Amino acid sequence: MGCNSCSTGKDGQPRGCRNNGTCGSDGCNKLTVFDWLSNMSLPAGQQHFDGVEVRFKNSRKEFFRNTEKLSLSIGDVVATQVKSGHDIGIVTLTGELVRVQMKKKKIDPEDETLPKIYRKATQRDIDKWQKCRNQEEEIKKRSREMAILLKLEMKISDVEFQGDGSKATFYYTAEDRVDFRQLIKDMAKAFGIRIEMRQIGYRQEAQRLGGIGSCGRELCCSTWLTDFRSVSTAAARYQQLSLNPQKLAGQCGKLKCCLNYELDVYLEALKDFPPQDCKLSTQKGLAFCQKTDIFKETLWFSYKDDPSNWHALTKDQVKEILAKNRDKKKIASLEEYAAENSRDEELIFENAVGQDSLTRFDRPKNRNKRKKRRKSKNRNKKTTARNA
Repeated sequence: MGCNSCSTGKDGQPRGCRNNGTCGSDGCNKLTVFDWLSNMSLPAGQQHFDGVEVRFKNSRKEFFRNTEKLSLSIGDVVATQVKSGHDIGIVTLTGELVRVQMKKKKIDPEDETLPKIYRKATQRDIDKWQKCRNQEEEIKKRSREMAILLKLEMKISDVEFQGDGSKATFYYTAEDRVDFRQLIKDMAKAFGIRIEMRQIGYRQEAQRLGGIGSCGRELCCSTWLTDFRSVSTAAARYQQLSLNPQKLAGQCGKLKCCLNYELDVYLEALKDFPPQDCKLSTQKGLAFCQKTDIFKETLWFSYKDDPSNWHALTKDQVKEILAKNRDKKKIASLEEYAAENSRDEELIFENAVGQDSLTRFDRPKNRNKRKKRRKSKNRNKKTTARNA
């Protein structure tokens, strides 16, 4: 997404909206919440909720108290309280919706120990903050080189500076536990700042870095998805998907989160289907289920002695055959039921636009040519007859 104030530089690259990549109107940010209560006034006698949601780099959001009763709106850059010093962030939500968001994330709205907002950020604060942001890529590169020299099996994926430049948080991913005490000493000596190492999962790494998925849209985890539920291969089996890890895995290397989106609908539809391991007893032999199509409500069966030939049966037909088998009755063959479903319907293509075939413009030309040839021949005959 992009706000109206985003522009393009002379070299064709996006220049942003004069905030160096951080949208002032909050239109380009991740996990943005629409404030549908902004145009509504509070009832008489009710005080404005002093909670404020502030967004920092990427998708990190935290809640603060507006104890100074500052006039804040979405997009304001503020200086917030941290353990030591201050941090710079952008206001993403104010008012009663902050209370709803806090309850959703299981944070007590009446908690008085929440950090506070000091003030609106001055131009000096913003300049210092942007200077630190510009150093993050170079520091991330140097920290990766230090980790490689120490032979640490970890990947530093992102670096986030504190607003006052006194501290930097390094986000990393690793399979096992990593002893990075020597790495912290080397980085603190090289960069002259306080270092904090924070391990994140592979899904959280993709959320912070962002990207484009195989569907052509931005990653769900970096735009709107906040909770990461476990995804198993059973979700792909229920949806009749091929277990190809290259197609089912996302940019994080794990199974795609979108496999869970329609899983409940498939499970609900499969409740009315016969079990996948059902067997049909016929006079020609035992038949096994090979494939199920939930949308067409069709099941394909094949005989034990002839597994290459499949016979399509409807869901109701399979239930009918299973009911007969429970009464110890065998049907003659699957072909009798499959013949009822194999009635070929003639495809009739209607001319919806009022046009004929694609060669409709070629036929008149050919006819006209033939007419011209005939006329020319008749003229030649007439001329030869006169001359004679």
